[in-house]
Amino acid sequence: MTGHDDLQPVIVGGDIGAYSLARELHEAYGVRSVVVSSVLSGLVRHSRVLTNEVVPDLGDADAVVDRLRRVAGEHAGRRLLLLASADRLVRLLVDNRERLEDLYLLPYVSADLLDRLTDKSAFGALCAELGIDHPHTVAVDVGSGEPVDTSELTFPVFAKAASTVAYHAVEFPGKKKGFTVASRAELDDLLARLETAGYRGRFLVQDLIPGDDSGMRILTCYSDRTGKVRFAAFGHVLLEEHTPGAVGNPAGIVPAERPDVVEQARRLLEHVGWTGFANFDLKLDPRDGRCVFFELNPRLGRSNYYVRAAGQNPVELYVRELLDGDEPTPPGEIAVAAREHLYTVLPGPLLLRYVADPALRARVRSMLRRRRATNPLWYSAERDPRRLAYLVVSQLNQFRKYRRHYPVSAARAQRDAAGAPSVGSRSTGSPSTGSPSAGPS
Repeated sequence: MTGHDDLQPVIVGGDIGAYSLARELHEAYGVRSVVVSSVLSGLVRHSRVLTNEVVPDLGDADAVVDRLRRVAGEHAGRRLLLLASADRLVRLLVDNRERLEDLYLLPYVSADLLDRLTDKSAFGALCAELGIDHPHTVAVDVGSGEPVDTSELTFPVFAKAASTVAYHAVEFPGKKKGFTVASRAELDDLLARLETAGYRGRFLVQDLIPGDDSGMRILTCYSDRTGKVRFAAFGHVLLEEHTPGAVGNPAGIVPAERPDVVEQARRLLEHVGWTGFANFDLKLDPRDGRCVFFELNPRLGRSNYYVRAAGQNPVELYVRELLDGDEPTPPGEIAVAAREHLYTVLPGPLLLRYVADPALRARVRSMLRRRRATNPLWYSAERDPRRLAYLVVSQLNQFRKYRRHYPVSAARAQRDAAGAPSVGSRSTGSPSTGSPSAGPS
């Protein structure tokens, strides 16, 4: 902690990702972050590693900037690092950089580069240009009245908004992060509902990669201030969340190694001159073993603690390079975090219900038994009994949520329909052989 007594992190957002960032900063430097959220949720309430500031509308740029400037004034003389836990909040900070960077260090790219890489349609075009594995995609301009040509797609397909920021602003019955669409009639109905709700912009209709949640992969990279990729952590997603507001977010991750995927990400990031963290969503295509890139998130993701579990505290890279002026990682090859350690936000018995492949199930069970597993919300520095009681109830509620939104029978049917290889097959990437250290707890 020596030399960092004057560090004051400020995090905009109140989800698991925001709490994970605050925990990582506390673990590394012993500091209490300020978390600016729209509500005082159970995730941040009664925490001993952060203080909470509530701004009811985090979409109100003036209100957020005013509060951030007030927080900076309360911590005058300290080195202020400003982070965000969601794409739309990164966008807000970047758009208001001129009103904040006199007080804060903002470790995010320019607005132009943010636009280019976070618009899923533009991202797909860049993947095609660079030969990066990406699903075949048709971009639909909602509300334009132009006909939609799906002749090169085979239903069912997957549909999602090209811009998460624009999509966040609309509401309609059945809204989700993404939709599996069984027929052209169902697609037309979805597009009509989007138009009625006021969504204007591109909606992407993609080749549906077969397989259940266990086919998903995640990759986090860090690029230094010169645009060179210095660090990568690749993970095998075991299960995703399935409540409507969180569907698609990883609920369990184990480390894996896919140098070919890291190399593709390096080519893409260095081609555009990306700096800081980039988080990629991918999926293993069981038909050919490729990991296809779906999108880039311009920040540490909601499940960023999987990087810490795999052996690297990610916030240290920010602090080493941007605040201390040191190298983020030792010079040479890309540093890789692949320690054998399970990340999960679920109780172990619930997670195991959904791990179908016998070898992978045995691996997960072994990590749980040897205590090489971490839920970011359970942190030994948190001793307030009210917080502990909340976490106990929240974990028990996970059983109810999965029973309602994604019963085991639905996962089994999804796997059977895909006819994909078992999730522990060699094509998923070799298991990590990292340090036997128990890691974070």
